[in-house]
Order: sequence, then C-alpha cells, then structure tokens
Amino acid sequence: MNDNIWTSDLNEKPEVQDGFDRAKPVRFYDTTLRDGEQSIGVVFTPEEKFEIACALSDLGVSRIEAGFPRVSAADSQAVKRILDEHLEAEIWGFSRAMTEDLDALIELGTTATVIEVPTSEIKMEAYGLTREKVMQRAVGAITHAVEHGMRVLFFPVDGTRTDLGFLREIYVAGLEAGASEVAVVDTIGACAPEAIEGLINEVTGWLGPDIPVHFHGHNDFGLATASAIAAVRGGAEWIQGTINGMGERAGNADISEVALALQCLYHVPVDIDLGKARRVSAMVQKAGGYQVDGWKPVVGKNLFVRESGAVASQFHIPEAIEPYSAEIVAADRRIVLGKKSGLSSIDLKVRELGLDLSKDDYPAVLAEVKDQATRAGRLITDDEFRRIAQQ
Repeated sequence: MNDNIWTSDLNEKPEVQDGFDRAKPVRFYDTTLRDGEQSIGVVFTPEEKFEIACALSDLGVSRIEAGFPRVSAADSQAVKRILDEHLEAEIWGFSRAMTEDLDALIELGTTATVIEVPTSEIKMEAYGLTREKVMQRAVGAITHAVEHGMRVLFFPVDGTRTDLGFLREIYVAGLEAGASEVAVVDTIGACAPEAIEGLINEVTGWLGPDIPVHFHGHNDFGLATASAIAAVRGGAEWIQGTINGMGERAGNADISEVALALQCLYHVPVDIDLGKARRVSAMVQKAGGYQVDGWKPVVGKNLFVRESGAVASQFHIPEAIEPYSAEIVAADRRIVLGKKSGLSSIDLKVRELGLDLSKDDYPAVLAEVKDQATRAGRLITDDEFRRIAQQ
C-alpha cells in the first residue's frame, strides 16, 4: 500500500480492480468555463476566465473548453485571450450543430470543438426535430468544421436516453463526416454507474479501439464520480467535468474527485496534479461568488481539521483517522476547539500555540472552551483560547 494512502484491503479484490486499462493515464476535459458557468447566478468575467484557464492548464487538465463565443461578446473576448496565451492544455470550443456557432469559433482561430445535437426522442421532440433533421444537422455541421481545419468531438445530447440503434447510427455518421472522437453524454444524470459502464463498453465495441471515447456526466443522483469511474472501467479514455463539480442543477462530475478516486482506490494513473486542486478550487469559488461545503471531498476546508476530542487523541496517527495523506492534496492538518473538544484537543492546541499551561489546568480550560463555544454556537478562535488559558 502507498505510504500516503490508507484505504481498505478489500479494494484489492479482483472484482474491484479488474477491467481498468492502466497502460496510460486517464485524461480530463474541463468544461468549467462553459458548462460550469451554467450554475445558477454564476458569471465569470473575461479576465476571470483567462485566469481560471491558466490555473486549469497548470493543474494538468489536458483540454479546456474555453467557452461558447456565439453566446456573447464577453465569451468571444475570453476565448480569444485564452487562445493567444498558448497554454500547455489544448483549447477547445463548444458549438451546436449550426454553422453560425462554428463560424464564430473559426473566426477566433479555434482549431478544435465539441459539436452537440439532441438525439433522445424526448429531446428531439422538445426542439421540434426529427431523426432525419438531427442527422442532417450533425453531418452538415461536422463536415463544415472539418472543411475549415477543425478537429471535432461529436457530442450526442441525452445519449443515455437515446434509442441505441439510432445512437449507433448517428455516431457512425458523425465519424464518417469527419469527427475524430465521440462522447457518451448523460445530460441529466439519468444513468446508474453500472449502466454507464455497459454503454461505454457497447460504444467502444461499435466504433473500435482507435476512436477515443469521452464520458460527460451530471450529478443529479449524487453518482457522477461513480459513473465516471465506471466509464473508465468500460473503456472511456477521457472524463469531462468541472472544478468543484459546478454546473446546472446538481452539477457535473468533479474532475478532482474522479482523479482522487481513480488514483487512490483503483490505482489508475491520472493526468492531474492533485496538489494544486485546492488552490484552483478556491480561485473558481471566488470568481463564481460561492462556497463549497466544508466537508466536500478533495477541496473542503474541514477534511483535515479535527474538533472532536476522541479524534484529536489520534491526531498523531493520520492513518487512524484519514484515508489518505493531506500531502496528496497539499492541505494543512490542524486542531480546532469547540463544543466537541476533549483534553487531547487542549494539549495539542497548547503545543501548537506554544503556551505555558499546566496539565492540571486542562480540565478547567476545557470546561470554559466548551461553555463559550456552546453559548456562541461556533468554534473558539486561537486568540480566545489564549485569553481562556491566561485566566
């Protein structure tokens, strides 16, 4: 077992580990700047989009979906600046199956794009489209993009609720028109992880080993990370998602969560530097004007913070109270004081702050900490603890 990973030996059973291709790392396609910005109330400025793109590239994200230029002048400005920076990550555009969308990308100098089209019966009906019209739009748009020198990732919307015969037909048509990659798209998070694995397996069987397959999933049932892992097991080479799992409704798959789980639980290599995940998360939260829960995996502020006295007594043995080392995500471990603290908590905080306090005084200090924390309904600050200890 890795010295920094303290998970269960039960994970090593063949039924858990079999089926993954570990010959090459899973790569990530980030859509924070487009799909992530669809979170209610979130608006990134062009400058914020540029800074986030730079941070994503530094994180190790292989591809960044920079935006949807046709939607606004601000998006066009952001995409242009990101392209001009020549980041290490590939910069991709987003387009509906419409030549107007594609021309906006082409004009900016974008050389690769997603092209989406609805393929489920319910989505086609909602747009007033037939299968024939959808097929015509998809083939026409892909052909137009390829003729202008663009690489195309074909993205059938609501693919997990699409008739499989039609899904296969439109994938093949898209590839014949010039698309070089495809995505399996769980638009409304409607598929169980086991079903995702089966569908990815089926799609890779239809299209052969030379066509890269992406998975794009949403978190409506809280299973986006599990579904992404199932997709990798099924044969997906790329996982699409966002920072902090942000996005419409319950959000997208969180790329850092997926990367952590693949690496720590399944020994699958990933192209993400998890040591930078918390910094990028904080940047995106600030730009988006929101805060994630303190208990959120990978990036939550409380993951390596301990208040409980029972847990504080084991603080010197991280593997007793944590499944992986704080070093993996570059987090600080610390003790905080509150209603649930114990004598071990007091001892650790005294040592941390370098206070001169007799252990005989610990019980009285603890009682005062608990009393003040309970009355205030919050944690006790270090300055407040110093005053309690002095008294």
